[in-house]
Amino acid sequence: MSQTHFDYIVIGGGSGGYAAARTAREMREHVAIIDDSETLGGLCILRGCMPSKTLIYSAEVLHLAQKGDEFGLKIPEAAADMVVLHQRKLDTIAEFAEYRQEQLQSDRFTLFRNRARFVDANTIELDDGTQLTADYFMIATGSTVSIPPIQGLKDVPYWTSDDVLDLDFLPEKVIVLGGGIVACELAQFLRRVGSEVIQIQRSPHILKEMSPQAATVIESAFRDEGLQLYTDTSLQEVSHLNGNYTVTFDHKGERITAEAPHLLNALGRQPATQGLGLNNAGILTRKSGHIQCDDMQRTANPKIYACGDVAGPHEIVHVAIMQGEVAAKHATNRKADPVNYDDLLGVVFTDPQIGSVGLSEAQLKERGIDYLSADYPFNDHGKSILMEAKYGYVKVLADKKTGIVLGAECVSKDAGELIHAMAVAVTMRATVQDLLKVHWYHPTLSEIWSYPIEDIADEMNA
Repeated sequence: MSQTHFDYIVIGGGSGGYAAARTAREMREHVAIIDDSETLGGLCILRGCMPSKTLIYSAEVLHLAQKGDEFGLKIPEAAADMVVLHQRKLDTIAEFAEYRQEQLQSDRFTLFRNRARFVDANTIELDDGTQLTADYFMIATGSTVSIPPIQGLKDVPYWTSDDVLDLDFLPEKVIVLGGGIVACELAQFLRRVGSEVIQIQRSPHILKEMSPQAATVIESAFRDEGLQLYTDTSLQEVSHLNGNYTVTFDHKGERITAEAPHLLNALGRQPATQGLGLNNAGILTRKSGHIQCDDMQRTANPKIYACGDVAGPHEIVHVAIMQGEVAAKHATNRKADPVNYDDLLGVVFTDPQIGSVGLSEAQLKERGIDYLSADYPFNDHGKSILMEAKYGYVKVLADKKTGIVLGAECVSKDAGELIHAMAVAVTMRATVQDLLKVHWYHPTLSEIWSYPIEDIADEMNA
C-alpha cells in the first residue's frame, strides 16, 4: 500500500475546491485535488448555475415573445423546442466545463479520480487503497439532495434538479415539492416552456430566505402566469402508481390531493459528508450537518479546512470561492480576512428576480440598530413601465445617524444586475449623501435607486 505526502490536498474539484487549490498553489509546490465525479467541473458548471440560468433565460425570451401583442408586435406562434433547448444548454456549458477540466488536469496539480475518506487526523485513504498525507487538507465536497421525512417520498422515483436541467422533452404536468430558490426557479421555467405546474410549499411563503414582502411579489407573478401555487401546507403522503404521482397535503383546513405524471423533489439539499470519515479526523458538524468551521474555515482539526456547501452558512458559489481563498491563504501563512457575511449578496433568478445585499430589516431589528428605510415601486417608474416590467420595488436601509447604507433589496426584472450598485455601496460603506452625487442616467432601471436614497437623505435633514 503506497503512501504519498503533499503540501495541500483538496477533496472536491468544484468552484470552492478549485479556488482553494489555485490559491494554495501560489505558495506551495505539491498540491493534490481528489474528485471522483464522472465528469469534472463541479455543481455550478455542470448541474447548477450555468445550465439553470441558460434554460431560464431561454424561457424568459419565450415568455416575452408570447406577450408580443403587449409590445405592438405580431408574433403568430412561439413555443419551446425542448430538444434544441437541451442541446443549446449542453453547448453553452461545454466551454465552461472544458476550461475547468483543463485547469484541474494541468500539471500544476496532482489529480486523483477517486473517493477519499479520512482514516485518522492526518491521513486519507482513496478507494483504491492509496493513502495520502498532507500538511493541510481542504474539504469541498458540496451538497446532495435531501429527503425530508415525508411518508412515501423516499420510496418513489422522483426527479431532482439534475433531471429537470437535463430534460429533452416537454413534461405535460409536474408537481414541484418545495419553495426554495431552486424550486421556484425551476417551477417557473417549467411553466413558461409549457408544462402545467403545481407547486407545494410548507412555509407560509415561498423563498423563506427572503423578506415576506419580496416573496409576496413572486407569488403574485407565479399565479398570474398560471402556476398553481400552494403555500402554508402540511405534506402528508407521496405515492407512485401506474406512472402517476399522488401528493396528499393539508391546506387551509382542507385535505387536497394533487396528481401528475412527474414529481420534482426540491425540498432542499444537505452537506455531502457521507463516507468522508469525519469522526476519524476529529471533525465536528453542526445540527444542520454542515462542517463546523472558525472564521478562517478551519475545522476542529486545525490541519483540515472546509468551504462551500459542505461548510455553509450560505450555499452560494461566490461565497464558496471566497471561503476557499481565505482558507488556503491562512494555511500558507498569508494574511487572510474572514468572509464578511454582513455584506452578503444574494440573487434569485425568478422573473421578477430578487436581489438583496447587506443586512435585512429583520437583522437590523435583531441587532438593535437604528435605521431608516425607504422604497419605491417599479409600477411608477418610467423605464420599467415601457418594458412592461411593473412587478416589484427597490428598498434601501441606512444607518439613522450616519446615512451609511447597511442593506438593500430589489425585486424586479434584472434585479440581479441592479443590486450590484448597492452592493458596492454596502461594501464601501458609502452614505446616501455619497450616492446622491452619482449620475443616475435617465431613462434606466438603475435610476430608481435615486428615489429611496433621496427620501432617506431628506429624512435625515428634516
